Amino acid sequence: MSTNEINTTVKTLLEIREQIAQLQEEAEALSDSIKAAMVEQGTETLSGDGWKASWKNVQSSRFDQKAFKAENPGLAARYMKATTQTRFLVGEVTA
Repeated sequence: MSTNEINTTVKTLLEIREQIAQLQEEAEALSDSIKAAMVEQGTETLSGDGWKASWKNVQSSRFDQKAFKAENPGLAARYMKATTQTRFLVGEVTA
């Protein structure tokens, strides 16, 4: 790939990421609007033409790794596993 092709590809990628960010903001605003309607109607579930929305509390249990490490540092260290990841970053450079 030539330098010009790479420049074009990176600029396209950055533009698409910006579009995604804008769409995520729009989706969040629409979600908030639906949630507000649910609160207004006093319901946890709404449905319409081919869709259903629910918004309710869900209980879950998760392992508290931080607390476990603090209370059992030796045991936690025995079960730690080193991993390697490859990170790809692309961003705009400001002058």
